[in-house]
Parts: sequence; structure tokens; C-alpha cells
Amino acid sequence: CFPLSRALLGVRGAEAAVFLQGLLTNDVTQLVAEGDAPRALYAHALNVQGRCLYDVILYRLQGSTAEEPQLLLECDSSVLDSIQKHLKLYKIRRKVSISPCPDLALWAVIPGEQPGDSSLAKCAEQALLLTPDPRAEVMGWRLITKKGANLAEMIPGSQVGDVQDYHRHRYKQGIPEGVKDLPPGVALPLESNLAFMNGISFTKGCYIGQELTARTHHMGVIRKRLLPVRFPQPPPGLGVPEGAQILTQAGKSAGRFRAGGGEFGLALLRLAHVNEPLCVELAGDRVELSAATPEWWPKGAAK
Repeated sequence: CFPLSRALLGVRGAEAAVFLQGLLTNDVTQLVAEGDAPRALYAHALNVQGRCLYDVILYRLQGSTAEEPQLLLECDSSVLDSIQKHLKLYKIRRKVSISPCPDLALWAVIPGEQPGDSSLAKCAEQALLLTPDPRAEVMGWRLITKKGANLAEMIPGSQVGDVQDYHRHRYKQGIPEGVKDLPPGVALPLESNLAFMNGISFTKGCYIGQELTARTHHMGVIRKRLLPVRFPQPPPGLGVPEGAQILTQAGKSAGRFRAGGGEFGLALLRLAHVNEPLCVELAGDRVELSAATPEWWPKGAAK
């Protein structure tokens, strides 16, 4: 179990889902549908040019009804103020309240080696919410508790891990999260593999930034994607600067480095160069790295 410093916003009210539907890439109505609705939904909020502003995970709290849903919105803690302003700008007269939830704690739960990890759902009855991470199975579960809750009682046999190990796991699997991985106003949702991470609906109605995203999808041409990269050993000094150019052995530009930790990182790369030896220049030296297509991607996705 990894304690995350991501922020949680409460979005409550009869019109909460309708309000968010016009601002996010995914179909929020799924979350509040009667019956077997998902408990969590991944999405991006885009600007009018179709570039990512915020990556969010939405949760529907237990006990809330379709008529009066209690939704929690998880976001990068550094953009908490700006996402509140963004939401309130579009709220207009809707019956929705938006407020931070400083009394709640967010955890990532990644399965260990021992058998029986899949029985987690039975363990966490004291939790406010325990749900599979909606982005990819390799990311385990998301757990929301009250601040100070005893994790050992909720999930017997669990251990509290170093959050840096969580980020290394993310980078190894090619899962972006937060403003370093998805720079606001820069990252494009389809290049950031939003469709692979169940974060977009191509059948819902209009939302901000939809036009460019839908056009790119229907044209079917995505030449660059965010991919996991690995160094033979952790880069020296302060590591690779964000935005550093990645080159092929012939010296051609293959893409740019986004963010990383230790020997793992994420880079926006041209798919044509994915299987080539790559390098990045650090303090006059060439540091080698390699890219890989994540196993959880759909078959043939890297073409």
C-alpha cells in the first residue's frame, strides 16, 4: 500500500454527473447509472485546443444514489486550486458543490507475490472505497480511507511501501500520472494513451476539447506515443531533465523525455523508432536507453 499525495475534491449535488460530463473525456453517466456501475472512472479535462489540462480519476462513494451522487475527483495536488477555479468557471447555475476533502487519504494498493491478493475486496469493509484502478489491471487498486485509518486492520498482511517504488512501478508499466508526465496545455490525450487506459468515450456527447480528439481518432494516425523507457543504470547527477531530446544512434530526433525515477521513465517517442537503440545527451556524454511497448496495451497498438 502506497500513500499518495494526490488531492481529492468532493463534487456533490443532483447535477454533479451532468456538469462533469461536459468537461471530461469519459462518459461520467456510467458512474451514476443504476445497477452494475463502475466505482471509478479515468478521464482527462482538456482545454479548447484539445490538450490535457488535468488527469483525474472519478469515484462514486458507496451509499450515494443516482439522484444525489457523491463523487470524488482525484487530481494532482499541485493543481488543486486551478482545477477548482476551472470547475467553478463552468458551474454557472448548476446545483453542484465543489470542495476539497483534506480529511481523506488516498492509497495505491499493488498486489504482492503471495496468492490470495485478489480477495482484497472482502478485506476493506472499513474503507470508504476500494476499487480496481480504472486505468489498467497492472496498477492494482485505489483505496480511499479516513485520515489516520489503520491499514493493517483493513487489509491484513499489507505493508506500507515507499511511494517512490509506486512511481517506479508506474513508469515501468508506462502509466502517466500528474503534471510532470502530462504537462498541462502540452500533452495530447491520444498520444498519452488515454484510449488504452479506458479514459475516453468516443460515443458520448460534446465536451471541451472534443473536436481535435475525435478527428485524430477517426483519422487513425498517431505517430507518437508516451512509452516507458529504461536506462541500463540510473542516470548520473540530477537525472535526465524534463523535455530532453532523445536521439537515435544516427543522431535523428526520436522524441522527448517526460519524467522518470531511477532507471525508469516516460518519453514521448515516434513509433517508427521504438525498437531502435536510443540515447540522450547528458553533460556532453551520450547515455543509452531503450523503449518498450507495455504488455497491457491492446495487440498491434504500437503500429
